[in-house]
Parts: sequence; C-alpha cells; structure tokens
Amino acid sequence: FLISGHGTKGVFELLSGWRRTRENLPFKDRVADAYSDVMVSYTMTSSLYFIAFGMGASPFTNIEAVKVFCQNMCVSILLNYFYIFSFFGSCLVFAGQLEQNRYHSIFCCKIPSAEYLDRKPVWFQTMMNDGHQHTSHHETNPYQHHFIQHFLREHYNEWITNIYVKPFVVILYLIYASFSFMGCLQINDGANIINLLASESPSVSYALIQQKYFSNYSPVIGFYIYEPLEYWNGTVQEDLKTLSQGWIEQYYQYLRVGNISATNKSDFISILQRSFLKKPEFQHFKNDIIFSKAGDENNIIASRLYLVARTSENTQREAVELLEKLRPLSLIQSIKFIVFNPTFVFMDHYGLSVTMPVLISGFGILLVLILTFFLVIHPLGNFWLILSVTSIELGVLGLMTLWNVDMDCISILCLIYTLNFAIDHCAPLLYTFVLATEHTRTQCIKNSLQEHGTAILQNVSSFLIGLVPLLFVPSNLTFTLFKCLLLAGSCTLLHCFVILPVFLTFFPPSKKHHKKKKRAKRKEREEIECIEIQENPDHVTAV
Repeated sequence: FLISGHGTKGVFELLSGWRRTRENLPFKDRVADAYSDVMVSYTMTSSLYFIAFGMGASPFTNIEAVKVFCQNMCVSILLNYFYIFSFFGSCLVFAGQLEQNRYHSIFCCKIPSAEYLDRKPVWFQTMMNDGHQHTSHHETNPYQHHFIQHFLREHYNEWITNIYVKPFVVILYLIYASFSFMGCLQINDGANIINLLASESPSVSYALIQQKYFSNYSPVIGFYIYEPLEYWNGTVQEDLKTLSQGWIEQYYQYLRVGNISATNKSDFISILQRSFLKKPEFQHFKNDIIFSKAGDENNIIASRLYLVARTSENTQREAVELLEKLRPLSLIQSIKFIVFNPTFVFMDHYGLSVTMPVLISGFGILLVLILTFFLVIHPLGNFWLILSVTSIELGVLGLMTLWNVDMDCISILCLIYTLNFAIDHCAPLLYTFVLATEHTRTQCIKNSLQEHGTAILQNVSSFLIGLVPLLFVPSNLTFTLFKCLLLAGSCTLLHCFVILPVFLTFFPPSKKHHKKKKRAKRKEREEIECIEIQENPDHVTAV
C-alpha cells in the first residue's frame, strides 16, 4: 500500500508529460521530451524515499520488524523506479507507434475513417474512436481537451483564485491548524495490547473486561530466581518477603503455624518436599520450584514468585513505570532474579517504537532537507516545501490522535511515509510556481495547477481508492494503517489544491522582477526597430 502511492505517482507524471508533448512529433522525440520533463524530479523523489527508508533499514534500528519493513520498501522503490524507467517507457514507445499510425490503443487495429464511423451505432463509435477529431488530430497541445485538464483550466483555477474564496480558505486552514495542534497535545503511546489483536477475537473481549473491572491491578508479574539460594537463611527470607509473594510466603506461614523449625538446608528442603507440597491446598506450587538431586542431597536450583501491584486507572502507564523500577532492582539486589510478564513484551516494543524511530526519522528528515537544499533550483522553493511538508506532517499527527490512533509501530511508519508522500506531490507544484515567469502570482499558480494538477489528482484518488479493501480486514492494526494513510492522502490533497494555491498568491516569491525584465526586453527591441527604421527609410513598409 505504501509503495503504490509512489509508484502510481511516477506513472501518472510520466503519462502527463507524454500527453503534454505534440502529437505531430516523431514518437522518439515525444518519449525524449516526456523523460526530460519528468524523470529528473522523479529520480530525486525516489532518492528521498530510498534515503528515508534506508535509515530505517540501517543497523541503528533496534526493532527487527521495522528494519525488515524498511528493507522491503527500499527494494520495492528500486524495482519500481526501474519499472517506470524501462518497461513503462517502452509502453509509451509502443503507444506512440500506435498513435502515429492511427491504430487503436486497445484493439491494436486500424481506426476507421470518420465517414465509416458515422454509419455505425453509437457504441461502436465510442469503442473505435481514438478520442480526437480529424480537424484537431495534430493540435499542438491535445492534452488541453482532457476532462480533468479542462475542469482545472476553465472552472477550478478561476474559482480557487477568486478574491471572495480566499478568506474562507484562510479560515479553513486556521481550523485545520487548530485541530492539528490540539491533537498533537494529546498524543498517546501505543502500549495498548488491544491494538495488536483481531477486532472480533476473544482476547479483545478479555482485555476490555479486564480494563473495565480490574484496571486497578497490574498484570501478574513473575519473579524468576535462576540461581541456587539459601532459602533457610533469615536475611534471604526477609528479602524475598519484600520482593513478592507466592509459594515462599505460604511455606513460611506453614512453618510458623505448625511451630516447625527449618533453619538448615536439609530440614528446609525435606519438610518442603515431604510435607508442604504433599498437602492438596499447596500442590499447585510444585510447578514453581525446580529441584535437582546430587547424590543423596536435594537442591533448589530455580523458583518463581509472583506480584500483583495496586495501580490507578492508568494501568498501562503505571505498569510501564513499575517495570522500569523493577528491572534495575534485579541488578542491585543480592538475589538474582528476572522480572517478566507477557505484556512486558509489548511494552518494551512500544517503548522502543516511539523513541528510536522518531530519532531515526528526525535524522532522516534532516538529511533529506540538507540534500534538497543543495539540489533545488530556487531557495524559496525549498522554503515553501519545508513549510508544506511540516504542515502536512503535523496535520496527520494531530488528526490521527483525535481519531483515536495511538503512536504504535504502524503509525510511526506511516508518519515517515507521509514525509515522502508530501514531498512527492508538493515539490513539482511548488517549483513550477517558483520558476514561472508570468506577470502575477495568480497566473503562475494557475499554470502550475494546470501542469501538475491532473497527475496529482489522479494519483491521490487512485491511492485512496486502493485503501478501501483495508476496511474489510478484521484487524485493528490494519484499520490504523487505513486511518493514517487516509489522513496522509487527504491532507496532501488539501494542501495541493486548496491551501497552497491561495497562500502562494499572498506571500513571496514576487513576480514583479519578471515583469520588469519583460518590459526592459520589449523596450530594447523597440529601440532596435526604431534604429533600423531610421537607417533604412526605404524598408519601412517591410518592417
């Protein structure tokens, strides 16, 4: 799902560049023009993808799942790039041959003449028509007749740049920024085990009931003593009582109630095996003690104890804090033990998934911005790109928090992907605007939308439609993926078609210097023409 957003972007951009070429040119020239127009920027964005996910695939990542995912993304990006560069380009060559010889692009047969089509039914005309009238088959820019191009040029560009629409767009962005900022203040980590389970599984019902009625108690924490210990020693007994409870506490109480003395090793183990563990109410402790026999002497080589801590309603947070306190304690105490509970696996996982990927992604973002700073053509283009990507990233982060999405492994990866997705779609639009030479900003943004708007709209629409099957997967993680990618596509689309076209008409870069240059060139040309007229009075009519 992630690679489809970048792959279809290359397909639609190259197809858009192909459609902008003149149909009366040889197909080799058309392919060359399309590649020179599109592949440079697509190579840069593919490199940014590779750098961002290459950081996740590096040895610095300490989560194996994230590392494997980023490795697969890097391989997919390389395969996708060479697919666009080779196979899809070959398809364009084949399509150019068909267009040049007037063959049908689907049935590969000769397109009938207009007189022959007029005598056939409408369905036959629709299927066999190449989409061009004979009078306009060799137009310099047939792409202008594409319905999305026509809609953007004739309707949307005029509407979005209307002076009465701009105030509402500014208010819309302020609302967007307010909700994003409010969501960023409420970010939660993903230490909820329910997010890792299937939606309708019995484990979800158990977890919900446990959180509802028994949320004041921590999970049962196991203390695993993995070395021989002098359990009959009074000092060791006091240390064990302070740590946890279990068979050892019951055994000490049994000795105290029966007024039995077990101050040495042989008596302690003998009474434990032959008396305490034989009673029905204590037989379940047999699985908690591991004995070994060396000759005639028995030893306790390992045992386990349990602890249930009293917590408040925020069980997950306090359980994590309890774990962080108990683990250093196991290294300080004279008794060597291991603290474990199955939920600690997920707590460790999410504790790492929030900190380490954020650091890696931050370093990747810094590296990407440094590279783009040296590669961009105009500094203002880089500045606007940074602002746009930051706005989209914060918007996705805040809105997904308001949509009850926690900061788990999936959401972190989607945030890293959102960075590349935003650059992929905003960069061509912004640099076309910055480098435009029209007299006004409004005309520049119109031309930018007209050139790249169709490819952006086609790609984001197909990307969002491709996410629909995720709704039918009974998994909370998959639903998290759907939410994050839907927000990434929607926020990018909002910025490319609503926010940037309006804000770019307010702020720099200014287009007045282009207007002055054109006036200077026009004045210079008029002076040269006047000099020619004065020196050649006989050729005034020709001039």
